[in-house]
Amino acid sequence: MALANFAKKLHWVGVFFLFVASILMLFVTLSAPIINHLSLLQVSLNNGTLEHPSSVNFGTYGYCILNVGEDRNDDYCPRRNIGYSPSHTITAITSSSAHPFSEVSSGTATSLTRVMVLHPIITGLAFIAFLLSLGSGLIGSLAGAFVAAVAWVLTLIALACDFSLFGIVRHHVNDDENGIQAHASFGGGIWLLLASFVLLFFGMVIVLFTCVSVRREKKKTRAEVGRESGAAPATTPTEKRKKRFGIF
Repeated sequence: MALANFAKKLHWVGVFFLFVASILMLFVTLSAPIINHLSLLQVSLNNGTLEHPSSVNFGTYGYCILNVGEDRNDDYCPRRNIGYSPSHTITAITSSSAHPFSEVSSGTATSLTRVMVLHPIITGLAFIAFLLSLGSGLIGSLAGAFVAAVAWVLTLIALACDFSLFGIVRHHVNDDENGIQAHASFGGGIWLLLASFVLLFFGMVIVLFTCVSVRREKKKTRAEVGRESGAAPATTPTEKRKKRFGIF
């Protein structure tokens, strides 16, 4: 019973991981241009001031240019879209037409932004996995672990695509030979995505492990109680069939 009690307590740790993963994914989904200062990639520009540094924040549904205008205190965020062109944005803002993105890089970056539609899907799946695992029953735990596994695989795909996408832009901006007076770095949003990926994995494994452990411990306890009471274990229909047709 000690193992069963420990497994039940550990189960809630897994449930908590799934909940935190869904919250982190929600913030990733709400990155720029919804939450202006939360980005997957941040490009710092050299036309701002120390008090109001200017930058371009790329997020799930588009981008925001921070601290623009005459007083350097306004943010410009275009309309939100699933799929946009980071390469065209960088070229227009930094006036780097002399060293443009290659057609392959530009096309790849634009195509990969459409994969970010997975962000809200993962958020929903992670939260559903959390709700299913709350019951801590066998069916609920198995269903929660399965949904968490699907969310984890989709997160892996989104993580690979996001790092590839913004890695292309980051490399182009930070290349000393391209003439762009700017510096690009991965934003907090992409690290939240990575943290969600890790938490989903551990949450999925813990929920599945504790489900199987509790089930096995209950069967073991029933068997021990049956032996102590002297009662013969009940014979299932399958076992009867095996005995009857054992020669086959």
